[in-house]
Amino acid sequence: MSRSAPLSSITRLDQNTRRARAVVHGQTVYLAGHTAADRSQDAAGQTRQVLQALEDLLAQAGSDKRHLLDVTIWLSSMDDFEAMNRVYDAWIVPGHAPARRCAAMMLAAPEIRVEISAIAAV
Repeated sequence: MSRSAPLSSITRLDQNTRRARAVVHGQTVYLAGHTAADRSQDAAGQTRQVLQALEDLLAQAGSDKRHLLDVTIWLSSMDDFEAMNRVYDAWIVPGHAPARRCAAMMLAAPEIRVEISAIAAV
């Protein structure tokens, strides 16, 4: 079996014993699910924080939001769908929208309204 990048080329960013916030392998960066640091914010405020965190990690990995391939968004309630979309739509670079999915689910803590993960090209 041939591989395009050796396993030794895996780079893990901001890791602890449980997870890495981002993993770079070959020409792809995988961003873990991110939530807002200030969870007292509404869905729009939490979305802004999460997207900024993703953008910062993409930069650390040598990429940016123009290279997003895939985004997954989880909301604690679909009542927040429009507020999240207003922020997300303004953040996405025109002509560079990734594949995307959005669903409502119970998140890790009740004050978390938005969690986002992504995959991007480097």
